[in-house]
Amino acid sequence: VETRVVSAVSNLLGNAPLEKLMHDNFMRLGPPDFDERDREVAAKFHATLTKEDILAAHRRHGLKVEPDKVLCDTVVPLNAEGAGGVGSTDVGDVSWVVPTVQARGATCAIGTPFHSWQLTGQGKTSFAHKGLVHVAKVMAGTAIDAIRDADVIAQAKADLQERTQGTPYASPLPPEVKPALDMSVAA
Repeated sequence: VETRVVSAVSNLLGNAPLEKLMHDNFMRLGPPDFDERDREVAAKFHATLTKEDILAAHRRHGLKVEPDKVLCDTVVPLNAEGAGGVGSTDVGDVSWVVPTVQARGATCAIGTPFHSWQLTGQGKTSFAHKGLVHVAKVMAGTAIDAIRDADVIAQAKADLQERTQGTPYASPLPPEVKPALDMSVAA
């Protein structure tokens, strides 16, 4: 058996000062303003999801399980005891080099699996747009607050240094792996 590494990503490092700053912005804005029509449309998608997907979404974010709630209209507590996110992203690699924070917001029915027809179908709904705009406001507020407060930046850098002390960033890709420049050619 022969194996060949073609891609790899690092785990995402949290950053407590930036996470608190972003959470403060979520709290200041409150949850997205979903209306009854949003809930009606989301309920139709929600009805197609498995019970396991719905329960897993609540648990992943450390939220009380409310199986009939179709859209998340609460702000997740800062230190919620959830199972964490799933997926892969090169943001993990970035987080080993510079202080990084990510925002997650409600843009689909609770429990919607990524890479599914349900997620695609919800992409142009009013609740997806409301969730997107809401998270953009949170991100903008977080950036403005960080720019205005040099102490937050210093704390974020110190947090990163503490988390990576003794384990500097190293790309998980072996040095011999090069990007496929012609993506139309089979690797």
